[in-house]
Amino acid sequence: MNDLIAHYGAALVFINVLAAALGMPVPAMPTLILVGASIEMSSTPVAPHLMGVLAVSVCGSLLGDSAWFFAGRRYGGRTLRMLCRLSLSRDTCVKQTERFFGRWGVQALSVAKFIPGLSLVAVPLAGAMGVRLAPFLRYDSLGAALWATTGLVAGAIFAPQLDMLFTTLSQLGRHAVVVLMVALGAYVAYRWWRRYSLMKVLMAARISVHELYDLMQAEMGPVIFDIRSREKRLLDPFVIPGAQFADERQLDDIAAAYEPHRKIVIYCSCPNEVSAAWMAKRLSELGFHDVKPLSGGLDAWRQAGWALMPIVENAAGDARIGIAARAPASDAAVSASAAVASAPASAPPSGADI
Repeated sequence: MNDLIAHYGAALVFINVLAAALGMPVPAMPTLILVGASIEMSSTPVAPHLMGVLAVSVCGSLLGDSAWFFAGRRYGGRTLRMLCRLSLSRDTCVKQTERFFGRWGVQALSVAKFIPGLSLVAVPLAGAMGVRLAPFLRYDSLGAALWATTGLVAGAIFAPQLDMLFTTLSQLGRHAVVVLMVALGAYVAYRWWRRYSLMKVLMAARISVHELYDLMQAEMGPVIFDIRSREKRLLDPFVIPGAQFADERQLDDIAAAYEPHRKIVIYCSCPNEVSAAWMAKRLSELGFHDVKPLSGGLDAWRQAGWALMPIVENAAGDARIGIAARAPASDAAVSASAAVASAPASAPPSGADI
């Protein structure tokens, strides 16, 4: 195994880092650590060899990230929705990375690779948000260099300890490759099984857009929460009529503003609706009797052809809901913004998220 890394370490790093940057479920940090240890234990000069592998790693990372950056620039929010479908992580993690990027901007790319899930979302989000190419390349290169350096230096420092691992793997010979492939396959299968099990449970607890439309015709329509991140709303500035902006991190405020018997429908933008389902579950635990996530989220409502209302932000950055894009879907659709209602029957004050 040590000889394999010594001869093909740079190529392995490039392929592994490129695959990870493209979103494949292949962790690259272990490869960097092993290659760093192999270089430290070899007879070749350490510094030039490490710098060569570092350059290869940065090139692979930039190549993969650039593909997602231009995909985000060309396709916008559709790229992020595709990531929600493909990602092994819950889309709540996707929302957290959107908020992180919204707070720090393109500078978030300098540390993105150290935070699981952030890089894969922050890179296309940078393209979708109109970040210029030069700042993207500057911060993404810095982040890739810091990340790769950490792995290579860690491997060099702990080379003696890793030498025992190399010895064990070398005794296995070609079987070592089989062992590694089986371990990687088991890891991917475990992650997909967790996601499949979660989605199977959620399938029975959702409400369709057709059911929501019918409920909105009633005199006392349901409370509708839009729990998308602000960054996602900037990319898709429309809401279901009557929806209120809500933050699932402020459940106590929401629970205090509504009576437990009120019917609540929650939607997000990711096709898996995991964020909406998680919030529905938490509200149920707080005593609400009828809380359901919307199947398909905002996209399903749009595909059904019903009314959407635009979001308008003022100079202070406060989001308000404007005039309906066409005839309102129902009399129950009210122009509501983003704060907790003072009473269940009254429209909430506008200008701030829940």
